[in-house]
Amino acid sequence: MNHPQKLFLLTTLLLIMFMGLVIESMAQGGRRVIQFSGVVVGEDSISGVSGVHIYVPKAGRGTTSNPYGYYSMPVLPGDSIVVSAVGYQKQSLIIPGDQGDKITVIIELLPDTTMLPEISIFPYPTEELFKKAILAYELPYQEDLDNMQRSLGDELLRRMYGNEPMSAGANHRYYMDQQMLAVQDRYQPRSIPLLNPFAWAQFIKSIKRGDLKNKN
Repeated sequence: MNHPQKLFLLTTLLLIMFMGLVIESMAQGGRRVIQFSGVVVGEDSISGVSGVHIYVPKAGRGTTSNPYGYYSMPVLPGDSIVVSAVGYQKQSLIIPGDQGDKITVIIELLPDTTMLPEISIFPYPTEELFKKAILAYELPYQEDLDNMQRSLGDELLRRMYGNEPMSAGANHRYYMDQQMLAVQDRYQPRSIPLLNPFAWAQFIKSIKRGDLKNKN
């Protein structure tokens, strides 16, 4: 095969490849683009799930849901959409071609629960070594037990508890009480029951009625 024949064959192959690409581009250009959007929710159907992958495996394109579970991506009619997230079952759906140029879908994920087999963990590789370790274990002496009981005695723990400072909750209550007293004292002086004549009158009446004797 001489040089002109090789050049003609190469030109023919390139022309065939170019025509195939043009035909494929025209075929794809005839398919309209659909805006596929929606929200991904969990099993409670209320809260959105973030970080969910929505993609078309064959086309190699996709998106991820935002912190509120919202997603949006361009697709073509007939595309197979795969929805996957860690801890949830993988789902798939096909984009219909008769729903218009915009499709909104609320995707509800189902939890993926995996039951693991029971695993027993022992501190020793064999049961014989475990038995030998148990038999060779030395119990603490009586003196150590007495020291431990004295350190954990009720009287000592009671004194330690009495010397402990106030906790965060007690400090907060004390602060709020002081704030309330300051608000009350802002507009009027704090009342003292010993200087209240009405309280003394009630006290004298109760003595005359014999309320103290009845209580005794």
